[in-house]
Amino acid sequence: MNIKRVLIYSILGFAALIYLLPLVVMVITSLKDLDEIRSGTLLSMPQALNFDSWDKAWGSACTGVSCEGLKGYFWNSVLIVVPAVIISTVIGALNGYVLTKWKFRGSTLFFGMLLIGTMIPFQVVLLPMARMLGFLGLAGTTSGLIMVHIIYGLAFTTLFFRNYYISIPSELVNAARIDGAGFWMIFHRIILPLSIPIIVVSVIWQFTQIWNDFLFGVVYSSGDSQPITVALNNLVNTSTGVKEYNVDMAAAIIAALPTLFVYIVAGKYFVKGLTAGAVKG
Repeated sequence: MNIKRVLIYSILGFAALIYLLPLVVMVITSLKDLDEIRSGTLLSMPQALNFDSWDKAWGSACTGVSCEGLKGYFWNSVLIVVPAVIISTVIGALNGYVLTKWKFRGSTLFFGMLLIGTMIPFQVVLLPMARMLGFLGLAGTTSGLIMVHIIYGLAFTTLFFRNYYISIPSELVNAARIDGAGFWMIFHRIILPLSIPIIVVSVIWQFTQIWNDFLFGVVYSSGDSQPITVALNNLVNTSTGVKEYNVDMAAAIIAALPTLFVYIVAGKYFVKGLTAGAVKG
């Protein structure tokens, strides 16, 4: 094997090891009891596998979201992520379709204004969004948090689909129009079947952003409607008595597992989807 290649792989392997070291420490710590954590080192292996911390972090002995543990809040996040991802992806696809294949007067200006939404920090929209949710009677509810994520994510999903649809030949749409196909038939029969790569990108992006969000969750939700990131923060910072580091580590891993799973399963499709529409536009 080429010496340069061996050197490159060695550097990459070392970098990956350093990058994954915190995760390794978390897993090891979550499988130890408190006595082992106090007496051992960070990288010392557990003497025996102990899953009690995982049971406590999950709250497997509980029946509702008000109990100690992440179980109820985990499903809260699922109930928030699924509709928000689906709706924002569908609307983003329609926006991208209209902005590329059914242009209207001022469409370029509209898209430029929409792009501003990708540059606005979360903190800027907190107060006006809170006022709007209060006006609609959705403050502190799961439905309100879903709407917030849909609105904030639309700028990104529209950008993804618009840039991707530019690479689809307009001749396909024009030919379908000549054959009598309308707006919805062209979208359903021609555009959507070609959109799988960018749909994957949009789903992964939105899933990651919404699942990992803490700021919107802590501001716009309360009590039993809180997502898992807020519950994790409460669990770690409100411990009484002896600090249970093993439980904290297990809870952090549980909260991160869905996004980790998504990237392991569909990460390569995310990269392909991002580059698929990079030829034009």
